[in-house]
Amino acid sequence: MATPMDVLLVDPLVPEALAWLQERHDVVYLPELADDPAELRRALAEARAVVLPPHVVVSQEFLDHAPHLMMVARMQISSDNTDLNACAQRGVRVLQARSATVRSNAEYLLYGLLMLYRRGMVSALLGRKLGQVRMGRELAGSTVGLLGLAPVAHTLAPMLRSLGVRVLGYDPAVHHAAELWGKLHVEPVPLHELLERADAISLQMVYASRFKGWINERLLNHCKPGQLWVGVSRSALFDPEALALALCDGRIDACLLDGANAQFAAPGSPLYGIPNLHLTPRLGSHTREAKLRASWYLAHRIHETLSPDDARREPGSSDFSMLDSLGFPESGDPPQSASPSQWASLAALSRD
Repeated sequence: MATPMDVLLVDPLVPEALAWLQERHDVVYLPELADDPAELRRALAEARAVVLPPHVVVSQEFLDHAPHLMMVARMQISSDNTDLNACAQRGVRVLQARSATVRSNAEYLLYGLLMLYRRGMVSALLGRKLGQVRMGRELAGSTVGLLGLAPVAHTLAPMLRSLGVRVLGYDPAVHHAAELWGKLHVEPVPLHELLERADAISLQMVYASRFKGWINERLLNHCKPGQLWVGVSRSALFDPEALALALCDGRIDACLLDGANAQFAAPGSPLYGIPNLHLTPRLGSHTREAKLRASWYLAHRIHETLSPDDARREPGSSDFSMLDSLGFPESGDPPQSASPSQWASLAALSRD
Protein backbone atom coordinates (compact mmCIF):
# COMPACT_ATOMS: atom_id res chain seq x y z
CA MET A 1 0.00 0.00 0.00
CA ALA A 2 1.34 3.46 -0.91
CA THR A 3 2.25 5.73 1.97
CA PRO A 4 0.03 8.82 2.00
CA MET A 5 1.88 11.97 0.95
CA ASP A 6 1.58 14.95 3.25
CA VAL A 7 0.89 17.82 0.85
CA LEU A 8 -0.08 17.92 -2.82
CA LEU A 9 0.77 21.41 -4.02
CA VAL A 10 -1.09 22.38 -7.20
CA ASP A 11 -1.00 26.15 -6.58
CA PRO A 12 2.56 27.33 -5.77
CA LEU A 13 3.74 28.89 -2.53
CA VAL A 14 6.58 31.40 -2.45
CA PRO A 15 9.97 29.58 -2.32
CA GLU A 16 10.70 30.47 1.32
CA ALA A 17 7.37 29.12 2.58
CA LEU A 18 7.68 26.04 0.37
CA ALA A 19 11.16 25.28 1.74
CA TRP A 20 9.91 25.70 5.31
CA LEU A 21 7.03 23.30 4.68
CA GLN A 22 9.28 20.77 2.92
CA GLU A 23 11.52 20.62 5.99
CA ARG A 24 8.55 19.31 7.95
CA HIS A 25 6.43 17.37 5.46
CA ASP A 26 6.55 15.40 2.22
CA VAL A 27 5.46 18.01 -0.33
CA VAL A 28 4.79 17.12 -3.98
CA TYR A 29 4.53 20.06 -6.37
CA LEU A 30 2.51 19.25 -9.51
CA PRO A 31 1.06 22.48 -10.99
CA GLU A 32 0.18 20.74 -14.26
CA LEU A 33 -2.60 18.85 -12.43
CA ALA A 34 -4.66 22.05 -12.25
CA ASP A 35 -5.80 21.42 -15.83
CA ASP A 36 -5.77 17.62 -15.78
CA PRO A 37 -8.73 16.43 -13.68
CA ALA A 38 -8.07 12.73 -14.21
CA GLU A 39 -4.44 12.89 -13.07
CA LEU A 40 -5.36 15.17 -10.20
CA ARG A 41 -7.84 12.63 -8.88
CA ARG A 42 -5.25 9.87 -9.13
CA ALA A 43 -2.77 11.95 -7.14
CA LEU A 44 -5.40 12.72 -4.49
CA ALA A 45 -5.47 9.07 -3.47
CA GLU A 46 -2.35 9.65 -1.35
CA ALA A 47 -2.73 13.28 -0.25
CA ARG A 48 -3.43 14.48 3.31
CA ALA A 49 -3.57 18.16 2.31
CA VAL A 50 -3.96 19.83 -1.07
CA VAL A 51 -3.38 23.43 -2.16
CA LEU A 52 -5.56 24.28 -5.17
CA PRO A 53 -5.98 27.24 -7.56
CA PRO A 54 -9.41 28.93 -7.71
CA HIS A 55 -10.68 27.23 -10.88
CA VAL A 56 -10.38 23.68 -9.47
CA VAL A 57 -13.76 22.75 -7.97
CA VAL A 58 -13.95 20.58 -4.86
CA SER A 59 -17.13 18.51 -5.03
CA GLN A 60 -18.45 15.35 -3.42
CA GLU A 61 -17.04 13.40 -6.37
CA PHE A 62 -13.65 15.11 -5.91
CA LEU A 63 -13.55 14.04 -2.25
CA ASP A 64 -14.42 10.45 -3.18
CA HIS A 65 -10.92 10.20 -4.68
CA ALA A 66 -9.20 11.51 -1.54
CA PRO A 67 -9.63 9.01 1.32
CA HIS A 68 -6.75 10.46 3.39
CA LEU A 69 -7.55 14.14 2.83
CA MET A 70 -7.59 16.35 5.95
CA MET A 71 -7.39 19.83 4.39
CA VAL A 72 -8.24 21.75 1.22
CA ALA A 73 -6.29 25.01 1.08
CA ARG A 74 -6.43 27.96 -1.30
CA MET A 75 -4.41 31.13 -1.73
CA GLN A 76 -7.49 33.14 -2.78
CA ILE A 77 -10.99 33.50 -1.39
CA SER A 78 -13.96 32.17 -3.34
CA SER A 79 -17.46 31.20 -2.30
CA ASP A 80 -18.45 28.93 -5.16
CA ASN A 81 -15.60 26.50 -5.83
CA THR A 82 -15.88 24.26 -2.77
CA ASP A 83 -18.72 22.07 -1.49
CA LEU A 84 -18.47 23.09 2.15
CA ASN A 85 -21.15 20.64 3.31
CA ALA A 86 -19.39 17.71 1.68
CA CYS A 87 -16.09 18.75 3.26
CA ALA A 88 -17.71 19.08 6.69
CA GLN A 89 -19.26 15.62 6.41
CA ARG A 90 -15.86 14.14 5.57
CA GLY A 91 -14.07 16.09 8.30
CA VAL A 92 -11.98 17.94 5.70
CA ARG A 93 -10.85 21.38 6.83
CA VAL A 94 -11.30 24.16 4.24
CA LEU A 95 -8.62 26.82 4.50
CA GLN A 96 -8.48 30.15 2.67
CA ALA A 97 -5.98 32.96 3.22
CA ARG A 98 -8.86 35.28 3.96
CA SER A 99 -7.06 38.48 4.84
CA ALA A 100 -3.85 38.08 2.86
CA THR A 101 -5.17 40.24 0.01
CA VAL A 102 -7.02 42.85 2.09
CA ARG A 103 -4.38 45.54 1.78
CA SER A 104 -3.57 44.81 -1.86
CA ASN A 105 -7.25 45.04 -2.81
CA ALA A 106 -7.68 48.25 -0.82
CA GLU A 107 -4.74 49.81 -2.65
CA TYR A 108 -6.21 48.66 -5.96
CA LEU A 109 -9.50 50.41 -5.15
CA LEU A 110 -7.66 53.58 -4.16
CA TYR A 111 -5.65 53.41 -7.38
CA GLY A 112 -8.87 52.92 -9.34
CA LEU A 113 -10.45 55.98 -7.77
CA LEU A 114 -7.38 58.10 -8.46
CA MET A 115 -7.25 56.88 -12.05
CA LEU A 116 -10.92 57.58 -12.74
CA TYR A 117 -10.73 60.99 -11.06
CA ARG A 118 -7.72 61.80 -13.27
CA ARG A 119 -8.37 59.93 -16.50
CA GLY A 120 -6.23 62.51 -18.25
CA MET A 121 -3.22 60.64 -16.86
CA VAL A 122 -4.10 57.59 -18.92
CA SER A 123 -4.90 59.73 -21.94
CA ALA A 124 -1.50 61.41 -21.70
CA LEU A 125 0.26 58.04 -21.49
CA LEU A 126 -1.58 57.06 -24.68
CA GLY A 127 -0.11 60.11 -26.42
CA ARG A 128 -3.16 62.38 -26.49
CA LYS A 129 -2.61 66.13 -26.40
CA LEU A 130 -3.52 68.15 -23.32
CA GLY A 131 -6.25 69.98 -25.18
CA GLN A 132 -8.04 66.68 -25.77
CA VAL A 133 -7.80 65.53 -22.16
CA ARG A 134 -10.79 65.91 -19.85
CA MET A 135 -10.42 68.05 -16.75
CA GLY A 136 -9.63 65.92 -13.70
CA ARG A 137 -10.82 66.11 -10.11
CA GLU A 138 -9.20 65.84 -6.71
CA LEU A 139 -10.21 63.21 -4.19
CA ALA A 140 -9.85 65.73 -1.36
CA GLY A 141 -13.21 67.29 -0.62
CA SER A 142 -15.17 64.66 -2.53
CA THR A 143 -17.54 62.04 -1.14
CA VAL A 144 -16.92 58.31 -1.60
CA GLY A 145 -19.51 55.70 -0.73
CA LEU A 146 -18.39 52.30 0.53
CA LEU A 147 -20.89 49.73 -0.68
CA GLY A 148 -20.12 46.79 1.58
CA LEU A 149 -18.04 46.57 4.75
CA ALA A 150 -15.94 43.56 3.81
CA PRO A 151 -12.45 43.69 5.40
CA VAL A 152 -11.11 45.56 2.38
CA ALA A 153 -13.28 48.51 3.43
CA HIS A 154 -11.64 48.50 6.88
CA THR A 155 -8.31 49.32 5.24
CA LEU A 156 -9.63 51.57 2.47
CA ALA A 157 -11.64 53.87 4.77
CA PRO A 158 -8.63 55.33 6.66
CA MET A 159 -6.73 55.69 3.37
CA LEU A 160 -9.56 57.81 1.99
CA ARG A 161 -10.01 59.86 5.13
CA SER A 162 -6.29 60.68 5.19
CA LEU A 163 -6.76 62.23 1.74
CA GLY A 164 -9.58 64.49 2.91
CA VAL A 165 -12.43 62.36 1.58
CA ARG A 166 -15.84 62.26 3.24
CA VAL A 167 -16.70 58.56 3.56
CA LEU A 168 -20.26 57.20 3.59
CA GLY A 169 -21.19 53.54 3.85
CA TYR A 170 -23.88 50.92 3.51
CA ASP A 171 -23.89 47.17 4.04
CA PRO A 172 -27.09 45.10 4.08
CA ALA A 173 -25.57 42.84 6.74
CA VAL A 174 -24.42 45.61 9.14
CA HIS A 175 -26.96 47.55 11.21
CA HIS A 176 -26.66 51.33 10.96
CA ALA A 177 -26.18 51.51 14.75
CA ALA A 178 -23.35 48.95 14.84
CA GLU A 179 -20.13 50.04 16.57
CA LEU A 180 -18.13 49.17 13.46
CA TRP A 181 -19.20 52.37 11.70
CA GLY A 182 -17.74 54.46 14.48
CA LYS A 183 -14.51 52.47 14.54
CA LEU A 184 -14.08 53.06 10.82
CA HIS A 185 -15.21 56.71 11.06
CA VAL A 186 -17.66 56.02 8.23
CA GLU A 187 -21.10 57.65 8.15
CA PRO A 188 -23.80 54.97 7.74
CA VAL A 189 -26.59 55.97 5.38
CA PRO A 190 -29.47 54.22 3.60
CA LEU A 191 -28.59 52.68 0.25
CA HIS A 192 -30.47 55.17 -1.92
CA GLU A 193 -28.85 58.06 -0.04
CA LEU A 194 -25.40 56.54 -0.54
CA LEU A 195 -25.88 56.60 -4.31
CA GLU A 196 -27.49 60.03 -4.33
CA ARG A 197 -24.69 61.72 -2.36
CA ALA A 198 -21.50 59.94 -3.40
CA ASP A 199 -19.24 61.23 -6.16
CA ALA A 200 -17.79 57.72 -6.39
CA ILE A 201 -18.74 54.24 -5.16
CA SER A 202 -16.28 51.59 -3.99
CA LEU A 203 -17.83 48.12 -4.16
CA GLN A 204 -16.40 45.43 -1.86
CA MET A 205 -19.53 43.63 -0.72
CA VAL A 206 -19.42 39.97 0.27
CA TYR A 207 -21.38 38.00 -2.34
CA ALA A 208 -24.20 35.59 -1.61
CA SER A 209 -26.50 33.96 -4.15
CA ARG A 210 -29.48 36.00 -2.94
CA PHE A 211 -27.67 39.14 -4.13
CA LYS A 212 -27.39 38.05 -7.76
CA GLY A 213 -28.45 41.01 -9.92
CA TRP A 214 -28.99 43.11 -6.77
CA ILE A 215 -27.47 46.21 -8.38
CA ASN A 216 -30.32 46.70 -10.83
CA GLU A 217 -32.08 49.49 -12.71
CA ARG A 218 -34.18 50.49 -9.70
CA LEU A 219 -31.06 50.89 -7.57
CA LEU A 220 -28.98 52.63 -10.23
CA ASN A 221 -31.72 55.19 -10.78
CA HIS A 222 -30.48 56.80 -7.54
CA CYS A 223 -26.96 57.39 -8.90
CA LYS A 224 -25.62 60.91 -8.65
CA PRO A 225 -25.10 61.95 -12.31
CA GLY A 226 -21.57 61.29 -13.50
CA GLN A 227 -20.79 58.91 -10.64
CA LEU A 228 -17.63 56.77 -10.72
CA TRP A 229 -17.56 53.11 -9.66
CA VAL A 230 -14.68 50.84 -8.66
CA GLY A 231 -15.09 47.31 -7.32
CA VAL A 232 -13.49 44.04 -6.32
CA SER A 233 -16.74 42.16 -5.61
CA ARG A 234 -18.30 39.43 -7.75
CA SER A 235 -19.69 40.81 -11.00
CA ALA A 236 -22.82 38.72 -10.41
CA LEU A 237 -23.99 41.51 -8.09
CA PHE A 238 -24.82 43.53 -11.21
CA ASP A 239 -27.75 43.28 -13.56
CA PRO A 240 -25.74 43.66 -16.82
CA GLU A 241 -28.52 45.44 -18.71
CA ALA A 242 -29.03 47.96 -15.92
CA LEU A 243 -25.29 48.66 -15.65
CA ALA A 244 -24.98 49.05 -19.42
CA LEU A 245 -27.81 51.58 -19.49
CA ALA A 246 -26.35 53.56 -16.57
CA LEU A 247 -22.95 53.67 -18.29
CA CYS A 248 -24.51 54.93 -21.51
CA ASP A 249 -26.93 57.54 -20.16
CA GLY A 250 -24.51 59.41 -17.87
CA ARG A 251 -25.55 58.14 -14.47
CA ILE A 252 -22.22 56.30 -14.23
CA ASP A 253 -19.38 58.15 -15.93
CA ALA A 254 -16.93 55.24 -15.69
CA CYS A 255 -16.67 51.88 -13.95
CA LEU A 256 -13.57 49.81 -13.10
CA LEU A 257 -14.15 46.23 -11.91
CA ASP A 258 -11.55 43.65 -10.96
CA GLY A 259 -11.99 39.93 -11.61
CA ALA A 260 -15.33 40.01 -13.40
CA ASN A 261 -16.78 36.76 -14.75
CA ALA A 262 -15.43 35.91 -18.18
CA GLN A 263 -18.90 36.27 -19.74
CA PHE A 264 -19.72 39.54 -17.98
CA ALA A 265 -18.81 41.76 -20.95
CA ALA A 266 -18.23 39.12 -23.61
CA PRO A 267 -19.80 39.30 -27.09
CA GLY A 268 -23.56 38.95 -26.68
CA SER A 269 -23.57 40.72 -23.31
CA PRO A 270 -25.24 44.16 -23.12
CA LEU A 271 -21.92 45.38 -21.67
CA TYR A 272 -19.85 44.29 -24.66
CA GLY A 273 -17.87 47.12 -26.22
CA ILE A 274 -18.94 49.84 -23.77
CA PRO A 275 -15.87 52.12 -23.66
CA ASN A 276 -16.29 53.49 -20.12
CA LEU A 277 -16.39 50.00 -18.55
CA HIS A 278 -12.91 48.83 -17.60
CA LEU A 279 -12.23 45.26 -16.45
CA THR A 280 -9.02 43.85 -14.97
CA PRO A 281 -8.17 40.16 -14.32
CA ARG A 282 -7.85 39.95 -10.51
CA LEU A 283 -5.03 42.48 -10.35
CA GLY A 284 -6.14 43.65 -6.90
CA SER A 285 -4.84 40.55 -5.16
CA HIS A 286 -1.87 40.05 -7.49
CA THR A 287 1.00 41.54 -5.48
CA ARG A 288 4.22 40.09 -4.13
CA GLU A 289 3.24 41.02 -0.60
CA ALA A 290 -0.17 39.35 -0.80
CA LYS A 291 1.39 36.19 -2.21
CA LEU A 292 3.96 36.19 0.59
CA ARG A 293 1.33 36.61 3.31
CA ALA A 294 -0.91 33.93 1.84
CA SER A 295 1.94 31.45 1.37
CA TRP A 296 3.24 31.70 4.92
CA TYR A 297 -0.27 31.55 6.32
CA LEU A 298 -1.10 28.35 4.41
CA ALA A 299 2.26 26.77 5.25
CA HIS A 300 1.77 27.29 8.99
CA ARG A 301 -1.87 26.21 9.00
CA ILE A 302 -1.09 23.06 7.01
CA HIS A 303 1.68 22.19 9.48
CA GLU A 304 -0.64 22.80 12.44
CA THR A 305 -3.31 20.53 10.91
CA LEU A 306 -1.03 17.66 9.91
CA SER A 307 1.29 17.78 12.95
CA PRO A 308 -0.45 19.69 15.75
CA ASP A 309 1.84 18.40 18.50
CA ASP A 310 5.00 19.30 16.58
CA ALA A 311 3.61 22.75 15.76
CA ARG A 312 2.93 23.47 19.45
CA ARG A 313 6.41 22.37 20.47
CA GLU A 314 8.31 24.41 17.90
CA PRO A 315 10.12 27.45 19.37
CA GLY A 316 9.14 30.77 17.87
CA SER A 317 5.85 29.37 16.59
CA SER A 318 3.88 32.29 15.19
CA ASP A 319 0.28 33.18 15.83
CA PHE A 320 -1.43 33.66 12.48
CA SER A 321 -4.93 33.94 13.97
CA MET A 322 -5.25 37.52 12.67
CA LEU A 323 -5.55 36.09 9.18
CA ASP A 324 -8.50 33.94 10.21
CA SER A 325 -10.53 36.95 11.26
CA LEU A 326 -12.85 38.96 9.05
CA GLY A 327 -13.60 41.42 11.83
CA PHE A 328 -12.09 44.78 12.64
CA PRO A 329 -9.12 44.58 15.04
CA GLU A 330 -9.79 46.03 18.47
CA SER A 331 -6.52 47.97 18.29
CA GLY A 332 -7.90 50.08 15.46
CA ASP A 333 -5.08 49.03 13.15
CA PRO A 334 -6.20 47.95 9.69
CA PRO A 335 -5.98 44.25 8.83
CA GLN A 336 -2.78 43.05 7.29
CA SER A 337 -0.58 45.81 8.70
CA ALA A 338 2.37 43.42 8.83
CA SER A 339 5.00 44.17 6.24
CA PRO A 340 6.64 41.51 4.05
CA SER A 341 9.85 41.86 6.04
CA GLN A 342 7.95 41.12 9.25
CA TRP A 343 6.56 37.95 7.70
CA ALA A 344 10.04 36.92 6.61
CA SER A 345 11.21 37.45 10.19
CA LEU A 346 8.44 35.19 11.45
CA ALA A 347 9.57 32.49 9.05
CA ALA A 348 13.17 32.87 10.20
CA LEU A 349 12.08 32.46 13.81
CA SER A 350 10.23 29.28 12.91
CA ARG A 351 13.33 27.84 11.21
CA ASP A 352 15.58 28.53 14.23
